[in-house]
Amino acid sequence: MKHPLSVTEAIALIPDGSTIMIGGFMGVGSPLSLIKELVRQGKKSLCVIANDTAQEGAAIGLLIDAHSVKKVIVSHIGTNPETQRQMIAKELEVELSPQGTLAERVRAGGYGLGGILTPTGVNTLAGEGKQLVEVDGEKFLLERPLKADFALIKAQQSDYYGNLKYRLTAQNFNPLMAMAAKHVIVEVEEMLPVGCIPPDDVHTPGVLVDMIVKSEAKA
Repeated sequence: MKHPLSVTEAIALIPDGSTIMIGGFMGVGSPLSLIKELVRQGKKSLCVIANDTAQEGAAIGLLIDAHSVKKVIVSHIGTNPETQRQMIAKELEVELSPQGTLAERVRAGGYGLGGILTPTGVNTLAGEGKQLVEVDGEKFLLERPLKADFALIKAQQSDYYGNLKYRLTAQNFNPLMAMAAKHVIVEVEEMLPVGCIPPDDVHTPGVLVDMIVKSEAKA
């Protein structure tokens, strides 16, 4: 059985300089309470792996605004001018990875694979510096797996074993990131007694979850 921690207690366990994965897409399905607490506690020098940096003043954008992040690995930054400004000013390192490739790199990290082979980016700037592999006459880029010290993910429901059910598009990166981090902290909207989530509705099993906090923010 897992007893919920407060948001403050959970975030206090994350050291400065950690690599953290944050689920969601433009803030939808992101653990907003945990993100706000990272900012409030003044965490620094984080490496954030996420789909995007959302917008200024919202979701992961809050971490960018607070200069809590030294590097992001994301699929795009086009919706956040502050991320772009910090990158141009060399205040923030940005590694861009195509969205499908990013998801597969996280999955590879979670499944213990050595990487993935993809034709995306071959003979483009995205392929510079990466190993090229030829299979049956076709060229692929070797994309390295991604892992993290912590995954901060959002679920609609959890039981006290940590079994999780996601809602709608929250199923994009959250389940993958739950597999790819040493420690998984889940922000949930609702906690239920064990057995109240039907087995077929469990999207991430509780064995992967280390800590649960109750959301203090609206989805």
